[in-house]
Amino acid sequence: MLKVSNENLIAFHPGYYIKKYLDDQNMNQRELADRLNTNEKTVSQLINGKIDLDGKLIAGLALVLGTSESVWKNLNDKYFEIKSQIEKQNQLEDEKTIQRQLDYKYWTNLGVLQPTNNAEQKISELRKFFYVSSLKVLENRDFLVQYKTAIPEITDKNVINSNAWVQTALNMGEIEDVAPINLETLKKMLPEIRKMTLETPDVFVPKLKQILKESGVAFVVLPNLRNCGINGAVKWLGKDKVLLAMNDRSKYTDIFWFAFFHEIKHVFQQKKGHIILSTEKDVGLKSALDLEILEKDADEFAKNYLIDKIQYNEFLTKGDFSKKAIEEFSQDNQINPGIVVGQLQREKYIPVTRLNNLRHKYNFSAYNF
Repeated sequence: MLKVSNENLIAFHPGYYIKKYLDDQNMNQRELADRLNTNEKTVSQLINGKIDLDGKLIAGLALVLGTSESVWKNLNDKYFEIKSQIEKQNQLEDEKTIQRQLDYKYWTNLGVLQPTNNAEQKISELRKFFYVSSLKVLENRDFLVQYKTAIPEITDKNVINSNAWVQTALNMGEIEDVAPINLETLKKMLPEIRKMTLETPDVFVPKLKQILKESGVAFVVLPNLRNCGINGAVKWLGKDKVLLAMNDRSKYTDIFWFAFFHEIKHVFQQKKGHIILSTEKDVGLKSALDLEILEKDADEFAKNYLIDKIQYNEFLTKGDFSKKAIEEFSQDNQINPGIVVGQLQREKYIPVTRLNNLRHKYNFSAYNF
C-alpha cells in the first residue's frame, strides 16, 4: 500500500516517490530493475508498496537515482513511524467504541480502577486490568465466554460485557488467599452451609467465606454488570485453588442458595482447565465439555440437597400449599421457607405472584467478598 492515512496523518511508502521518479524520467520498471540488478517483479512490488526497502535496495537506489542512502533510509523510517502512529490512532478509535459499551464506573465502584473522564486513560486502565493488548479481544466470541455462532439474541455488547465480567471474577479470585483445595472438607461442611439458609447475610456471610477459604475455594460475589448475562463461574486456578464466582443480581433467598449449591456441584465435577459458566438462559454457549449434562447434574444436586426429594414429594402429594403448610414443612426440614416457595413457583404448583413475602431479597453490597 503506497499511502496509509486517517483524519490526522498520512504516510507515503518510499515506492510512492520511486513511482513519481519513473514517471518524471519516462523510465519503465524493466529499466529500473536492470539498473538495480534485480527483477521486474521486485520493482513492481516496491512501487506498489507491497515490499519494504532493505539495505541492498537503499544502496542501489542511491546509486541509480543519484541520491544519498540517507534520503531513502529517512523516507523509509518516516513511513514506518507515521504508519505506526496511524495504526495506534485507528486502534484507539476502535477501542473507544468498545469502551463506551462498558460501564467504567462498575470497576471504579469495585475499587480496582482509578476514576477518570478521559477515554484514552479508561482504555489504558481497562487493558491492564483485563490483561489484554487491546479491548477488541473482548469482542471475541471464543475468548472467555464461548458463544455458538448464529445466536441472534447475543449482541457484541453481550459478548464484551460477559468476557469482562468473567475476567473480573478471575482477577478477584486470583488475589483471594485460601488454603489448598480440600473437597472432602468442603463436602463435610455442606450440611452446615445448608443450615445457613435460615440465617441473615450478616450472620452467614462471614461463616460461609471462612468455610470456603479453609476448603480452598476462592468465593467471589460480584455486582451485576449490565448486558452480561452470566450468573456464575467455576474455574480451577492451578492445582490447589478453585474459583466460585456468583452474580448478585436478583438474589432472592431461593435464587441465591439454589445458585450457590449449583456452583458447588460444578466444583465437585472437577473439570480442570475449563471455565464452567451459568447463564440467565440458554444463550448458546459452546465448550469441549458436555455443558447440558453438567448443568442438569448441578441443577438436580442443588434442588435435592436443599430440599430432601422424598420429603418434598410427600409434601406435594398432600396438595396443601398454604403459607402455614409451607412454613411447617420448612421448619421440619430446617430450610428457609423462601426456598420452598421458589421451588413451588418454578415447578408451577403455585403462581409466581403467591407468597413472595417469604422470599426475602439479599443485599450483598455491604459485604466484602
